[in-house]
Amino acid sequence: MHHQPDGAAFDIVLLLHVACVVVGLVTTGTAAATATRLRRLLGSPVPLPETLRRYFRPGINWAGRTVYGIPVFGFALLAMSQGAYALGQGWVLGGLAIFAAVALLGEGVLWPAEQRLQNALAPSDVAPDAGEPPLDHDATVMARAASAALVLLLAGTVLMVAQP
Repeated sequence: MHHQPDGAAFDIVLLLHVACVVVGLVTTGTAAATATRLRRLLGSPVPLPETLRRYFRPGINWAGRTVYGIPVFGFALLAMSQGAYALGQGWVLGGLAIFAAVALLGEGVLWPAEQRLQNALAPSDVAPDAGEPPLDHDATVMARAASAALVLLLAGTVLMVAQP
């Protein structure tokens, strides 16, 4: 049995790893809540609040992409653990599988729906394409994908803390 890793460098990398998880949890929770709010307001005659329009301002969701730091710092922690942790351990492989699901969900469903909403809600002189899905569909897809990603991130967090 190897000893528990310690040292300032290990602690800093662990803090960065955890910070990426926390930012990922916050951003996916915010995405789910904001998409749900948008979906609810789309059916009402009330104009969309400025805060909602600001959230859906066109651009890449860089805060959401911080989840990519999770495996980067995770691999660094494995390397710095001096054999205490290994890639072949079940909880490490489970965490990687969960991260892969989060990344696929984000890149394949969540962020594309968010980008379509950004484009649709941006002020434009061009008429929307008739072949595009309605806004409520994209808001629903975004809310569900963000909720699923949130559940996966929570499951990964529990797995990493428990280390069964």
